[in-house]
Amino acid sequence: MAASPSNRDTEPGGSLQAGAAWQHPAASRLFFSSTCSTWACRTSPVASATGSSQAQSVGLEEAVPPGEDTPEVLLELLRDQHSPWALPSDCSPQAQRLREVIVLAPELLHGSSVSQLVKSLRILDKGVEEVDEGLLQFQQLEELILSANHISRVTSAHLPRTLKVLELCHNDVDDLQDLCAQPPPELQHLGLGYNQLCGPSQEKHFTVDFWPNLVSLDLSFNSLTDLLELVSQLSTLQKLRILLLQGNPLSLIPAYRGFLVDSLPRLSIFDDIYIWPEERQQFHRLAEQPELITSEARLVVSIGEMKGLPYPEDFQQLEPDCEGPVIAYRYCVTYQFAEGEELKDRGSPEGTEIHQSTTVATLDVDSSAQDTGETKSHQEPAATEEPEAHSAKVFATPAQPWADTIDCSYRKQHIAKDLVGLKSYLEAGTIVSVMEEKVVSWPVDPDENSATKEGQELKKNSAKDKQKKKKKKKSCEYRSDPPIWSTLATTRVTLETLLANENLVATLCDFGILIPEKPPEPPVVDEKETKKGKDKSKKPKGDQKNAASKGKGKNKDTAELEEDQEPQPVPLTVQFQMQLLRWPSAASTKRQESVAMSEGKTP
Repeated sequence: MAASPSNRDTEPGGSLQAGAAWQHPAASRLFFSSTCSTWACRTSPVASATGSSQAQSVGLEEAVPPGEDTPEVLLELLRDQHSPWALPSDCSPQAQRLREVIVLAPELLHGSSVSQLVKSLRILDKGVEEVDEGLLQFQQLEELILSANHISRVTSAHLPRTLKVLELCHNDVDDLQDLCAQPPPELQHLGLGYNQLCGPSQEKHFTVDFWPNLVSLDLSFNSLTDLLELVSQLSTLQKLRILLLQGNPLSLIPAYRGFLVDSLPRLSIFDDIYIWPEERQQFHRLAEQPELITSEARLVVSIGEMKGLPYPEDFQQLEPDCEGPVIAYRYCVTYQFAEGEELKDRGSPEGTEIHQSTTVATLDVDSSAQDTGETKSHQEPAATEEPEAHSAKVFATPAQPWADTIDCSYRKQHIAKDLVGLKSYLEAGTIVSVMEEKVVSWPVDPDENSATKEGQELKKNSAKDKQKKKKKKKSCEYRSDPPIWSTLATTRVTLETLLANENLVATLCDFGILIPEKPPEPPVVDEKETKKGKDKSKKPKGDQKNAASKGKGKNKDTAELEEDQEPQPVPLTVQFQMQLLRWPSAASTKRQESVAMSEGKTP
């Protein structure tokens, strides 16, 4: 997770001096880091001056102990824009004045007068692991921002009772029991996005008993799964107007937004999107039918055209003479999907499973009507593929012969029951690969197997057997080796936007230009061929020169023509998209659910 503060509108406000508004958070991070048990200024000349035990009340005219800078010099360091202790240019004038106060009146740092005036405190990305009782010295604190740290639990007894904003996003919070023991009664915003909250034991903490004045709640990108239970708890928060739940596994349920909008009529903004009256009307009375909410997600994967495949140089067509092996090539596109889901085909032929090596668990291939048998094959691992944190299956389009443009026309619907696993899969993204299937077929002569058994009969009827062999050569049978799978190209497609408000990821996978492998070099010339060359060398020298010159001329002409006619290589591309199905209205919710029940896909 990126270590960044929350995007909520929680600008700090307050005062460190009576009657002076202080708007910049830098000063709070500079002077007060009590939860980190550090003093931000201790390495600066200012800190050395303020930490002097001999300075009781420093003034510009007073004497300075040996080895310490005068307040005049310290002030110059603070005001100089090129000084390492200068504040950023966007700091408020109040922040600069506070820095000067530390030089002129350092005794304020050791008393409680300043801490009682602090109303906003921000400590971002400082490695904080615990909020201790030192925070209670800020008796007027209203806003506490502790984003992007390593906090796992927060004890409510260590929080000032005056707190109105508590931001804990991008931490490691996995339990709210300690926070809800004696929560601040005036809290209006609670930010718990990007944490580790999961399970029904956490959903029970979001009630009016703990947060009577809560207006804004951020629970985005956790691992909450029970939509019905969470909504029943949130419905008790009468003042709740802003809610974020995107990025949780429950947000992948098709009726997620509609059910929540209808269940919380006082809500104004949901997942950063304003709720208009028209949307409420669309989902009217959906909350009265919780039986329509199933803990599953539906996604549709579509693969379109594939272009830029290099032409297989040693591709061979079937020949009637059956003298050598026949090599056939076919191509398909594979992708990974989270394991533990049901499948639904939409316009795709029924598939078969091809068991692979340990690099890929299962390759589910949608084969054509002519190829419905189960076969065994080996897939080479992709060179650029990284190990996956989630368990996934590999699915493939029907294999097709080489063409300039291969239209895969592939569409498959996946029904995921494991929402937590699906979230992990979407966060990691999917691997899209272009696979090549190579099948070598060898001619088989049926007379070879029966030659030893029919020894004498073949001698007597030699003439008849010769005629049969000639006929069988024309209709030669082939024995195919097991197909050999190889990975031509691999890329990763990011899918994390499906966890937010996006319903579709459509991309053109660009694998770059593939350079085919060079064919093997011709073998070394044998002795027989060298003898033939000597015999040919006996020809007159004039004839040799004429023939050589003619050959060179022809080779140059043909080479120039081939260079002119040679097409420019194009990058290998594949059209890929994944769509998360959502129900846009209450009517479509009922309609799609009835269709699913008729197909026997609902539990």
